[in-house]
Amino acid sequence: MARFKGFSGPIGSGKSQALCQEAIRLSYLNPGRTGLIGAPTYPMLRDATVASLLEVLSANEIEYEHLKAENVLVLRDTGSKILLRAVDEFERLRGTNLAWFGVDELSYAPEGAWLRLEGRLRDPKAAQLTGFGVWTPKGFDWVYRKFIEKQRPGYDVILAQPYENRFLLDKVPDFYDRLKDSYDETFFQQEVLGNYLNANGSLVYSAFSRVVNVVAGSEMDPSLPLCWAVDFNVDPMSSVVAQVSKGTVRVLDEIVLHRATTEQACKELERRWGLPRAGLLIYGDASGAAMQTTGLSDYQVIRDYFATRAAKVTYNVPKANPAVRDRVNAMNARLRNARGETTLVIDPRCKELVADFEQVTYKDSTTEIDKNKDRRRTHLSDALGYLICEEGSRPPVGERGNRLF
Repeated sequence: MARFKGFSGPIGSGKSQALCQEAIRLSYLNPGRTGLIGAPTYPMLRDATVASLLEVLSANEIEYEHLKAENVLVLRDTGSKILLRAVDEFERLRGTNLAWFGVDELSYAPEGAWLRLEGRLRDPKAAQLTGFGVWTPKGFDWVYRKFIEKQRPGYDVILAQPYENRFLLDKVPDFYDRLKDSYDETFFQQEVLGNYLNANGSLVYSAFSRVVNVVAGSEMDPSLPLCWAVDFNVDPMSSVVAQVSKGTVRVLDEIVLHRATTEQACKELERRWGLPRAGLLIYGDASGAAMQTTGLSDYQVIRDYFATRAAKVTYNVPKANPAVRDRVNAMNARLRNARGETTLVIDPRCKELVADFEQVTYKDSTTEIDKNKDRRRTHLSDALGYLICEEGSRPPVGERGNRLF
């Protein structure tokens, strides 16, 4: 039996159940000993991993004590402890010997976390020392290299396939079909079909097409609110102007100002588009709510500016920015989803935004956006991404912050 085990599969393949069942099994095989369940971040641990574990324990009528202050579970009939830990700050994982450990969504955890946990798998009284992880594919990353690229002594992996989870499909028969409406083709292959895709230097907005998404002749509809999405930078201060009509986002303009203030951006917006009677909807980076050296946040500057003009303004700004992964997927799904549908069109005047869609790439061998390759890139696509996420292009995945305004 392999000491280190992995379960790779698409969403809906039962990864969380597998993680929890294995943790409980090892707790009984190692009575009175200590194991650990981890997740990439604390919100993921709290909202997904621990919630699933408590559900499985309750469903199987296994009595436990949840010591919330210590983030520890104790199984009453065996005395086994389960430490509940976020693994993003993996240097904190040094310390107690473990009989076993398991990590949820391993592909979103740093490799260093796995290595630290391997080093803690050393309880001399353990009946079975085991480390395991479950994950959705995320390119040819460190998880792929460690578990799948080549057979390693002591390692084993299960590659789950879509449509295998009959329990899920019996309850939600159209589960996979519905996701075709929400995910772009690349993301659908990775998340839903569980395929490993090459992310080396690949385009972030792979669904973009000049032929399909760049459409001339879009005019402002005075009956609809004007959307203004801002990415706060001193150089450049970048924003996009858009409207949402019948489920389609139409980008009308881009505003790129070098070494400009937030107030100057407001003035330029008003100069170009006036103060729409139907109202102005503001979208943007949640960090714009932070106090600046002037003592005012970017959003307070916007509030003050439009207040003097008695403009009708609504702020659609979340308390925390969406995950970059979710924002990119939402954008690609708008550009062209897995069914081939497009709900995002851009006026040809938006040359810098088009350049973003055609040139922004991931860093080699990662799914991290390369922001250093060209300093002019990413600002406008980031701004539009905040609008796309707030308007919604798919069912929400993972934790979302509450609205700031």
